[in-house]
This record gives sequence, C-alpha cells and structure tokens, in this order.
Amino acid sequence: MATTHVLFSLLLMLCSIFLLPAWYAHPLQSCNLDQIYQLGDSISDTGNLIRESTFGAASPFARLPYGETFFKTATGRCSNGLLMIDYLAMAAGLPLLNPFKNTDAIFRHGANFAVAGSTALPTEILAVKNISSPVTGSSLSVQLDWMFTHFNSICYDERDCVEKLKNSLFFVGEIGGNDYKYALFQGKSMEEVKSMVPEIVEAIMDAVRRVIQYGAVRVVVPGNFPIGCFPIYLTGFKTNDLSAYDENHCLKALNSFSMYHNDCLQKAIEGLKQEYPNAIIVYGDHYNAFQWLLHEASNQGFDATSLQKACCGIGGDNNFSLARMCGAPEVPVCGEPNRLISWDGVQLTQEAYKVMAGKLIDDTLPQLQCMA
Repeated sequence: MATTHVLFSLLLMLCSIFLLPAWYAHPLQSCNLDQIYQLGDSISDTGNLIRESTFGAASPFARLPYGETFFKTATGRCSNGLLMIDYLAMAAGLPLLNPFKNTDAIFRHGANFAVAGSTALPTEILAVKNISSPVTGSSLSVQLDWMFTHFNSICYDERDCVEKLKNSLFFVGEIGGNDYKYALFQGKSMEEVKSMVPEIVEAIMDAVRRVIQYGAVRVVVPGNFPIGCFPIYLTGFKTNDLSAYDENHCLKALNSFSMYHNDCLQKAIEGLKQEYPNAIIVYGDHYNAFQWLLHEASNQGFDATSLQKACCGIGGDNNFSLARMCGAPEVPVCGEPNRLISWDGVQLTQEAYKVMAGKLIDDTLPQLQCMA
C-alpha cells in the first residue's frame, strides 16, 4: 500500500511537469529541500477537511466537479485541480504533499496540515466575539498540535528534530482570511473586523515561533489576497456607489482592509526576524501576486472579459450565489476553466494557482538564501 502511494505521488509530479512553463522547471531545487510542511486553510488543503469529520466528507470538496481538471476525481482540494502548494512542491522536485489526515499516506517529504474553512483564532475565541466558524474547528492551533504530534513520532529528541528539519520549508498560512470572512458575512462592521487584526497577526506569529523552536529554518508567511476582487465579496457587498470600486472593479474598502492586515503582518515579521536572527522568515506576497495576475491576465491566457466570474457557479454579474454554490445540484461549470481566474467564487482555478505560484517563487526565492 505504501509503495502504491509513493508511486502515485511521483506519477502526479511527473505528469504535472508538463503543466509548467519552460522557465518554471524545479526552481526551488537550489534550496535542496527534503520536506515541505504546510499550515493553512482552503487555499492549501489537499484533503484534510474531507477526512476529519462526517461534515467534511459530505462537503462539495469531496465530490466532482472539484478536482475534475487534473485528478479526474475529488481529492479535497478546493479547486478544479492543483493548488499553489502542489506547484511549489513540484518546483522543489518533491512529491505532492499528502494531507495529515490520510492515515495511509507517506510523509517522508513533509505533510500538509491545512484545513479548508479553518481560522487563525481558535473557534472558542471567535465565539466570544459572537463569530461562528461553520466549517471546521481545526484552527491554526489545532493544526500546530497535529504537526507536533507528527514530529514527536519521527524525532528521537529535540536535537534529532533540528537535524531532520534543517532542509525543510514551512508555510504558515495563508491563514486568517476566514476569520475576517466569517465576521463580515455575519454582520460585523469593518471597524469591528479591523480590530481583530492585531490578535490574528499575533496568532500567526506565535505559530511561526513554535515551528522555529521545533527546528524550522526557512519559513514563508503568506499575506491575504485582495479580497475585494473576489466574486464572493463582490456579490455579498455589491453596491450602486461606483466610487466604491477601483479601476479593476474591485471593492476598494475591502482591498484596503487586506492591505492593512498585510502591513501589520509584515511589520510583525520584521520584529520576529530580530527575535530569531538565525531563521529565514519570508513574507509571501499573495496580494501583489494576485494584482499582477489581474493586470497580466490576457498575456497569461485568461479571458479578460471574465476575470471576476466564477467558473463553477450561477447567477449575477460574477456567476456566483451564496445560496447555490459550486457543487450544488444543477450548478454549471464553464467549458474552459483554464481561461478563468476564479474557480468557485472563493478559490482560484488550477491555472490561476499555477501562475500565482510562479510569481511567488520568483519573488521569494532570492529571500530564501538558497545555494545558487
């Protein structure tokens, strides 16, 4: 069984190379990475949610059309195919990361602890703020507990873990986006949501501290996307006030909020670098990578007339409805997913994730201080 899983993962990696542009082949191999570890939410989940509960197993992510473009079956990835973490693993010359909740999987080259719908703050802290976390209780702190359970099972002692993890790359996030999304869609004001930022940033910094203390040397901490450009927000907060939109028809107030979160996150990262001078801590700029994708969409093969429409969805200007989301009965899928940026109004298509991953590698590789 284990051999079968390894062969399947290697086959996926080899097949996926054909999906990469010529300039993209294994740029992270200069880092000589042995493992990659991922914490986060639906942007990175490769199958934990659908395995952790009956609710997860019944979610749309557990069935087609999710996964249909590449895997031809649902894997728990919240897209039509591969995610950024998949392309990042391939760029490092490693197999795709298995979800930690797959008890039959091999974790020789790292593990994925991300859970779709998860939050940076524990659910009980959100509950005190009268914010419910409707998808999962596996917040960042829970994922960290899973990670350390895993490390305790593979390391003899602290020194052994430091040795085992010295050639690893850790991604702490993206995380926190769901905290804000749940708050906004449950009626919290922008001022109330903005007041959550310091606490969420500190939760992310605490996670970075924990992985460094366990032996992590290279850590990437991604920021938030420009959420005002996403169909779910464009639909949920639609307004007739044209001044509320920027030149890309994104909601300015929501994008300003994302920038505020990212600014706070970057300042906290700079402080953490002083705290841990021997660790390499890199900010992952999802915000500007996505803005670059919007600006370069036509040159990257995307349909310029449908940049803010969901491929899998129905209704309204953005082909999205909260009442009938992707995976619901009779919700159609577009004919050419690789021509659209948004898959289901919340997550991106495989093609968009591929372009995003390439841009992020381009930006972060010099900062990782790998051998040339």
